[in-house]
Amino acid sequence: MAIEKILKDDASEEKGERARMASFVGAIAITDLVKTTLGPKGMDKILQSTGRGHGVTVTNDGATILKSLHIDNPAAKVLIDISKVQDDEVGDGTTSVVVLAGELLREAEKLVAAKIHPMTIISGYRMAAECARNALSQRVVDNKENAEKFKSDLMKIARTTLSSKILSQDKEHFAQLAVDAVMRLKGSTNLEAIQIIKKPGGSLMDSFLDEGFILDKKIGLGQPKRIENAKILVANTAMDTDKVKIYGARVRVDSMSKVAEIEGAEKEKMREKVQKIIAHGINCFVNRQLIYNFPEELFADAGVLAIEHADFDGIERLALVTGGEIASTFDNPESVKIGHCKLIEEIMIGEDKSIHFSGVEMGQACTIVLRGASHHVLDEAERSLHDALCVLSQTVNDTRVLLGGGWPEMVMAKEVDELARKTPGKKSHAIEAFSRALVAIPTIIADNAGLDSADLVAQLRAAHHKEGCNAGIDVISGSVGDMAELGISESFKVKQAVLLSATEAAEMILRVDEIITCAPRQREDRM
Repeated sequence: MAIEKILKDDASEEKGERARMASFVGAIAITDLVKTTLGPKGMDKILQSTGRGHGVTVTNDGATILKSLHIDNPAAKVLIDISKVQDDEVGDGTTSVVVLAGELLREAEKLVAAKIHPMTIISGYRMAAECARNALSQRVVDNKENAEKFKSDLMKIARTTLSSKILSQDKEHFAQLAVDAVMRLKGSTNLEAIQIIKKPGGSLMDSFLDEGFILDKKIGLGQPKRIENAKILVANTAMDTDKVKIYGARVRVDSMSKVAEIEGAEKEKMREKVQKIIAHGINCFVNRQLIYNFPEELFADAGVLAIEHADFDGIERLALVTGGEIASTFDNPESVKIGHCKLIEEIMIGEDKSIHFSGVEMGQACTIVLRGASHHVLDEAERSLHDALCVLSQTVNDTRVLLGGGWPEMVMAKEVDELARKTPGKKSHAIEAFSRALVAIPTIIADNAGLDSADLVAQLRAAHHKEGCNAGIDVISGSVGDMAELGISESFKVKQAVLLSATEAAEMILRVDEIITCAPRQREDRM
């Protein structure tokens, strides 16, 4: 017995079949968890944390669901990882990635059971993925020359992305918002310039896009409410330098007048700092930390608008948008970059007052104000909008567009099937399995809509054997529809990322033949 024991006490290892079973089962379980959120008729999940505050999230975004799960199974972690990467990289398709990888593993499990070596399966999958990608890139539409057409493509993509989210009821409105916001970016994928403000109240239809920048703050008392051609100094500095701030310091005075002198000196110190700031020739001063009432008075006398306690995101973004820099010392005004904008005024959003900076230096900046019934609705709306913005900004860079609604998967499956027929040897089984996994996506879209998926997918497959066919699943009418007429489009970049990530993840899990869990180091009790 002693010979067999190589690993320490609490460590365990699973070999061969059992290890592979564990990884397949974990991955497939994760897939089944998120696959009901796929497609326009996908359902949402409620995630409730058992920690303090019992935070509740209602979401349909694959990456958000998976991020919130704490999971023990190593293979499931790989899938969670790819959905995170997909979320960071292209923003949308987080559910599709996991579903496709899971389906690839489900097919692989059958092949392994039929005594086909995992390496054979992997090389088959590799060939199939390459073939599928080529099939897609041959069928893309690229309208970057024609601005009108390209804009309508963007609108279609935005509508398609939003149709599986909470915003699907008002998708026209939000698609328009998203496209306008992204068109302002002029091709940069930096979504920092688009600020999203969530204000409970009103309905989702009351959301709007505003050029410029909105700071969620009130304007101080007795300050100018409106400034034109503003010069803005953005700072992160303490405006309470006046106080004697040495803890445990004792000041002994022998008369009341000395106390007054100390106070006078403190005020003087403050006044100097304020004068230095005003010397920059500004008329708006935004500070991240607090501004005491005395300096605030001085600013108001000088006609400078002083805003205190702007949160850090607000400050960074404000500096970015107005073209200024965040300053913390004011001794040499010539070296500080000052931000500019045409107009600063106070506006009301719902019940709250905010400060609106319009006509900013960076033309691409804009703010989307979301209104909605509750915080949960707003959070979900923000995630959906963020997905749409990511996809659109990627599409502006890589203008290739595909049809949606299960059409790309059917196109790929058809090509992959043909490849399987031409390939000799055991690999052909793996290639065929790949095409079955691709077909699973339209199947799930149909299932989620409560349609007869077997029948629909069979009709689709038949339709796709004609050249240049645009058939996909129309979940609204519950039949096979023409995707080009319905205006359902997706970005090529997203689809390609889904295909490649899913294949690589499946491949990684397939390579596993042993899982070793090691025990944590025992800590000695230091009492």
